[in-house]
Amino acid sequence: MVIKVTLQKKKLNYYCQHCIKMMYINRTYFSNFKPASLTLMMLLFLSMVQAQTRDTIYLWTNTVPGENEAKHAPVQSDNTKGNVVRLTNVTNPALVVFKPEKQNDSGVGIIICPGGGYDILAIDKEGYEIAEWLNKLGYTAFVLQYRVPKKQKGALNDIQRAIRIIRSNSLKYNLNNEKIGVLGFSAGGSLCARASTMFTLDTYEKSDHIDTLSSRPNFAMLIYPAYLDKGKNRNITPELQITKETPPFFIFGTADDNYSNSTLVMTTALRDNKIPVELHLLPKGGHGYGKRSGNIAAETWPNLAKEWLKKR
Repeated sequence: MVIKVTLQKKKLNYYCQHCIKMMYINRTYFSNFKPASLTLMMLLFLSMVQAQTRDTIYLWTNTVPGENEAKHAPVQSDNTKGNVVRLTNVTNPALVVFKPEKQNDSGVGIIICPGGGYDILAIDKEGYEIAEWLNKLGYTAFVLQYRVPKKQKGALNDIQRAIRIIRSNSLKYNLNNEKIGVLGFSAGGSLCARASTMFTLDTYEKSDHIDTLSSRPNFAMLIYPAYLDKGKNRNITPELQITKETPPFFIFGTADDNYSNSTLVMTTALRDNKIPVELHLLPKGGHGYGKRSGNIAAETWPNLAKEWLKKR
């Protein structure tokens, strides 16, 4: 089901200007806030308005498989450390659609999976901001709000359903249904790896014709992925079954990331099975940087990914 909100650009500009005006009128009150706090307040406001101006595709028309709670809006965490908007308690999984002003002719569509340890979703830094960057490159992007917290099986249901939905709507979004890829960060990278290696499994009961379509992504991009080395002696996680049908991968990480072994074991397994894989490993950069400036890794991977995407 697609929910269309018709808040036009003029109204969006009005709301932004109104917010700034109110802050000016009440400048004595707001003067008590630190600049960083004011910046965060504006970011949160713009993020909420932006989300209301885009199509939202809810994945499950009726019952959400394996979900005990009733459907409701995601909960925004009080934790805004690092100027990050975090969502949790997702019970009604959805795709937020980001369409470019000028679409390129590649036919590629990309589903973005934010990270957050399967506890929260870093929805702006590893979701909306990435989608906006892809839009500038001419790609249509879809930010997946998959189930959290601690719902790894439900998250796999969600990404499989999301791929099928985008594939079924390829004509609507002017996409090639054989060019639907996934891009994930940290736990989102884990989810993308699972989707790319477990697509032959029926992880939920089929509910409509959409579920007859393939859930295999045509390519996968993992940025500082985590949890891929849960096998014995820190080898590849057993559930990740790589076969000749596994799609090509782009993997990026840094040596000083505590989760960097995931990038190495995944790349090794793909190479050993002769699956095309491009690995980039920088000495430093850490974890959880998205594409925000001020971090060498965050400033490096987008250009590498941009060139790799041209070959899809």
